[in-house]
Amino acid sequence: AAFAKEKAEFDNNIAAVNKAVAALEKGMGGSFLQTTSAQVLRALATSSQDMLDADRQELVAFLSQGSGYAPSSGEITGILKQLGSEMSSHLAEITAAEEAAVKNYEEMMS
Repeated sequence: AAFAKEKAEFDNNIAAVNKAVAALEKGMGGSFLQTTSAQVLRALATSSQDMLDADRQELVAFLSQGSGYAPSSGEITGILKQLGSEMSSHLAEITAAEEAAVKNYEEMMS
């Protein structure tokens, strides 16, 4: 149950990051800020222990402003892509660990 909850949270966060990157790359950052994915991303940015403080501040500043954002040098997009990659890697690690634990349990029970 704990794994399922953690996996669902990772899936939700990764989806929000991917939607943000897609919106920014299409020049639609302003409309993205009005979505629930932006709210998920805002919560993630403020709670993530894995982010550098400078990246967190940049991301929160972007998520807090209106539609006037112009992605100068792609900083926000880069931060989001890195965050998404790190979350995907961590999800793969915990999934592999869970699968190994299930396999070990099944072997012990047979």
